[in-house]
Amino acid sequence: MRISVHETPEEIGHVLAGRIATEIQKSSAKGRPYLLGCPGGRSPKPVYTALAKLTNELGLDLSDLIIVMMDDYVDGAAPPFDYVDRNCHFSCRRFAFQEIAAVLNNAKPKEQQVQSHNIWFPDPGNAAAYDDRIAAAGGIDMFLLASGASDGHVAFNPPGTSRDTGSRVVRLAELTRQDNLKTFPDFNSLGEVPGFGVTIGVGTIAKHSRSAAMILFGEDKKLAYQRISQTVGYDPQWPSTIVRECNNPVLYADQAAAGCST
Repeated sequence: MRISVHETPEEIGHVLAGRIATEIQKSSAKGRPYLLGCPGGRSPKPVYTALAKLTNELGLDLSDLIIVMMDDYVDGAAPPFDYVDRNCHFSCRRFAFQEIAAVLNNAKPKEQQVQSHNIWFPDPGNAAAYDDRIAAAGGIDMFLLASGASDGHVAFNPPGTSRDTGSRVVRLAELTRQDNLKTFPDFNSLGEVPGFGVTIGVGTIAKHSRSAAMILFGEDKKLAYQRISQTVGYDPQWPSTIVRECNNPVLYADQAAAGCST
């Protein structure tokens, strides 16, 4: 795994946006869609902002871009599960449409915009079908990944997740729920954070990603940086180490997360 350390989160966003834009152009030239795996939350936001700016400068058509989202909260504590209301501030579906697609589509002509039907989510009623859908599409060209600061969760996969786990509904780990108080700051207390979510599996990420970019920035991600950079393979007690077993993995960190003083 290559490690790429940058001064700021914005620089990480700029570098990754350049990679993604180039790959979208190559896919378009071959007449195939480009699948971008996307988490919600703070970590990927600099990438989405930089990608919007760059694709506008290039006049790049995003109508064949497929946004493959990682997870969402679900209502209830037992089947049948369903997504939380898309209008909730913590809904990952809301995040996908308002904070990814809307950002990428800003100032673009309608025919070049990300299409709503190209924003994918695992279905709480049949989560395993997500793996089949991704496989049938030829896999994810690049998966942007983020790590929980306290427990290393990736998507909603908690510590103890086995290497080959597929997409499914999970009970959220307590530390994951605490981390999500920062991810979605409009939560007033831990009691407001749902206890279950539908998530892509760590095995799905490793098996179906052609490349993977782990994004870590801020001092609160120092532990995540240490765990991921120092682990050789997948450590089930820190699920975001699955990036180590993806094709073409790169760890992108800012100096604060990497512990650099200069």
